Amino acid sequence: MPHKTAYVIVALAAAAALVAASVRERAEARLALEAKAAALTKDFAGTLLGALKGAVESSGTVGAVAFCGKEAPGIAADASNRSGWIMSRTSLKPRNPAAAPDAYERAVMTDFAARVAAGAPAATLKRAEIVEQNGGRVFRYIQAIPTGELCLSCHGSNLKPEVSAKIGELYPADQATGFKQGDMRGVFTLSKTL
Repeated sequence: MPHKTAYVIVALAAAAALVAASVRERAEARLALEAKAAALTKDFAGTLLGALKGAVESSGTVGAVAFCGKEAPGIAADASNRSGWIMSRTSLKPRNPAAAPDAYERAVMTDFAARVAAGAPAATLKRAEIVEQNGGRVFRYIQAIPTGELCLSCHGSNLKPEVSAKIGELYPADQATGFKQGDMRGVFTLSKTL
């Protein structure tokens, strides 16, 4: 009987070690995905900001409004194609209805908005997790976009008349104004099917 007990103890210890190793490997894989998503977001944000600044310098704020509608989606598509991730931006107050959030993004942004209202800086808000989606596992990464000074020219409360006119022309259903510096303007949203 003692021999049988020892065997059971060894078997249970081995099973526990395997489970612990599996949990550790999954956690390490998730952390690696999160680090990759954060790096991709940083590159994506930098590319967009550089292109937007270039549009402002070459065409003024009115030209930048047109740039965002025409060029920014292509930058997101190029980044997605290069990386193998789906990369985009969305907001609770989208300018373009085609960029409206899905249910997951809306839930995360609603949580982020509550945290900003409670005093959390928008620039610190990120969420990364593996979710079940369309019958499979998907890694989702969402990072808040804080409203910066440059953003206020097109997303603030005191827009120049010509900027308001261009926004009205290009985005008749626009909801993306009235922001203050530091507000959460929207989010970068990345996903990768596992």
